[in-house]
Amino acid sequence: MNSTRVVITGLGVCAPNGTDIASFTHAIKNGISGITQQTDLERFGFSCQIAGKPKLSDERIAQYFSPLELRNLNSTGIVYGVIAGLDAWKDAGLEKSADDEPDWDSGTIFGTGTSGIDKFRWAINKIDDMEIRKIGSSVVIQTMASGVSAFLSGKIGLGNQISTNSSACATGAESILLAFERIKSGKAKRMLAGSTSDSGPYIWGGFDAMKVCTFKHNHEPEKGSRPLSATASGFVPGSGAGAMVLETLESALARGAKIYAEILGGELNSGGQRGLGTMTAPNPQAVQRCIKNAIQNAGIRADEIEAINGHLTATTKDALEIENWKMALNATAENFPYINSLKGMVGHCISAAGSIESVAAVLQLTHGFIFPNINCEDLNPEITALINENRIPQKLFNKPIEIVAKASFGFGDVNVCVIFKKYNHD
Repeated sequence: MNSTRVVITGLGVCAPNGTDIASFTHAIKNGISGITQQTDLERFGFSCQIAGKPKLSDERIAQYFSPLELRNLNSTGIVYGVIAGLDAWKDAGLEKSADDEPDWDSGTIFGTGTSGIDKFRWAINKIDDMEIRKIGSSVVIQTMASGVSAFLSGKIGLGNQISTNSSACATGAESILLAFERIKSGKAKRMLAGSTSDSGPYIWGGFDAMKVCTFKHNHEPEKGSRPLSATASGFVPGSGAGAMVLETLESALARGAKIYAEILGGELNSGGQRGLGTMTAPNPQAVQRCIKNAIQNAGIRADEIEAINGHLTATTKDALEIENWKMALNATAENFPYINSLKGMVGHCISAAGSIESVAAVLQLTHGFIFPNINCEDLNPEITALINENRIPQKLFNKPIEIVAKASFGFGDVNVCVIFKKYNHD
């Protein structure tokens, strides 16, 4: 790795509580939930009948896709990802490349878990009904995992690495770190990083069947997602996309771009599903190792981290996550960083969780605030036995902060930690 510094020059988001940066910032500062009742989940007999789903009008979607692209387009993940990605690119002050020449210096790593499940189901029904020729030409681009990065590349004209990563709930944070490493290695000047997740019963049904989703708040959806709470009873499924433009500091300064924050470094690893790690549970040793190595890679001390944007899903593993952070940071109950979870407002956005939450983390650095944790007025006593209650803000803190750590942990016992720093125009 060389000494190249990597900064964030553009942000985009398509979240349940805000589908542009301005509305999303307002929502997270004021603890506004985007979780609502879902009639289709009730109709299918789900135990959890609430979810976080971005609200988009047909007019808004039409701004990002041609009429031909919109014909038979029903992959929500691609819609969310393209909106967040193109908004981030525009926010960075960048244009699409000329029609006859790709932008060789720019690429994208844009992750997803699955793509076009509704489209895939529709295509299967057509085949079963012996109507193979009625499937049409848009099925492949909507159902292949790399559909979202392919769409973004074509719309912008990206000529560098074009990839889609997939690491369950760690996907979004992983995409940022992979894009960061691409730039640090000198192979790209800028990268569009992010992730997206489809919405709907065919995505969320498996989690409902696993009984990891709450069923206790179907008639009060905004109270359903309760990270850090004693009455947390499982996560609320969510969906959407988050995106950011990563760029060399040299390039950003040369073109006079605004700079949101700097990425200092990070780490990704796996617990190998050994020890206490399983397909669905994290190996504490690996989690702590990931955090420690991220701090070392970023070139900072553990006590320089002022805030943590946790994974914290409103399950029984919340207390274990706090314990892992505490041990990795060698922190006391009193000097533990402030910690918050966006999932109280948007639910668990699966493969999009890390990217949406990273956008929220960067906004905190840029504007000097720590957004509140909602629905945890009854803090889990297992957690307050580890850290002081005042480290878990339940109201907006207007407070300048310098360094935020963001971590995501995913099915398959995979872990990512990214260290963001406020850019001080030095």
